[in-house]
Amino acid sequence: MVSVSRSTMFQLFPGHIQPVGLRGRKTRLVTKDGHCNIEFGNIECSNHFAYLVDFWTTFVEIRWRFVLLLFVATFTGSWFVFSLLWYWIAKSNGDLVGQNRTEGHVQCVDNVHDLMTAFLYSLETQTTIGYGGRALTGHCAGTVALIVIQSLIGVFINCFMCGVILAKISLPKKRAKTVTFSDTAVICLKKESLCLLIRVANLRKTLLIGSQIYGKLLRTTTTPDGETIILDQVDVDFMVDAGKDNLFFVCPLTLYHIINKSSPFYELSADTLPQQDFELVVFLDGMAESTSSSCQVRTSYIPQEIQWGYSFLPIISRTKTGKYRVDFSNFSKSVQVTTPHCIQCSQADVDQKNHNKDGHSNQQKQGIDNPGFQIIDIHNPMDITKM
Repeated sequence: MVSVSRSTMFQLFPGHIQPVGLRGRKTRLVTKDGHCNIEFGNIECSNHFAYLVDFWTTFVEIRWRFVLLLFVATFTGSWFVFSLLWYWIAKSNGDLVGQNRTEGHVQCVDNVHDLMTAFLYSLETQTTIGYGGRALTGHCAGTVALIVIQSLIGVFINCFMCGVILAKISLPKKRAKTVTFSDTAVICLKKESLCLLIRVANLRKTLLIGSQIYGKLLRTTTTPDGETIILDQVDVDFMVDAGKDNLFFVCPLTLYHIINKSSPFYELSADTLPQQDFELVVFLDGMAESTSSSCQVRTSYIPQEIQWGYSFLPIISRTKTGKYRVDFSNFSKSVQVTTPHCIQCSQADVDQKNHNKDGHSNQQKQGIDNPGFQIIDIHNPMDITKM
């Protein structure tokens, strides 16, 4: 009976095989909708102060509930603080109710005789309402300086809060909500090579300019020195038939990664794939055509979300009116196809085909039927030009 050590079993793939009891509790670094599942602990107080120094980014990135709370608190707080100053001026001048006023007394501000009326005057001044019941008399020089200061601070608060709200509304990550990836990835033959395929679609008709697609394989590895590296990142190159960069992203695209000797998936097979412990993160960077703002869309796939021996159903057809129709009901659907068991089997099949190739060029192409498509006749009459 052959005994296999636990460390030998875990070195089948450059990551390690996840124990059976933990496979159902896979923790993602990147969720399916692109959020990073990470938290920071034991941060020094000096680093927390850096968030206040970069206050603009902090305010733009906080949640909407806190933005609305900040909006209300900032305006209400400024009105109340200046109302205290107006109340103090009125009290110093003897304008309040109950104070002994001499005959011919001139008030600093008309109709400000308690804290409530001082708050109303502060609100009317900063919001430029000016109902007319309360106004400066010009008798006190301090009131002129205070109204100038409050007006300037009010303008600054208005500009800052409007900027924060507009920046949050126009955040590029909102554009990323209209770009979606397929729920699963598939592994099948493409152009006689074993490839990993992922489908991505732009749900808007406006393009993403300068789109670039790439991937990162996250896994736990052990160096020859015995050091364990958590979340070791390996580059995974993706391509499409139209090229790698500057994609014409007007219709759904199928990304594919060729599994060869330089691929991190080279040692995988149909049997060992579900037992692996890794996370494939796919990124799409681009610039929104309407706003010229850069955005990034990302998603992740774990081994249980990669189907070996499947291919995506076709989703693009042509209607009778000549338009191209995208059937999103089949966007993430796949169908089982003939696929080699491993990359070595794929290479052996290619060598066998090349060996048996005897010059026959009449080979039938096999496709995938999609019952949801309409069958139409496209007539292309021959264009005859007479001399």
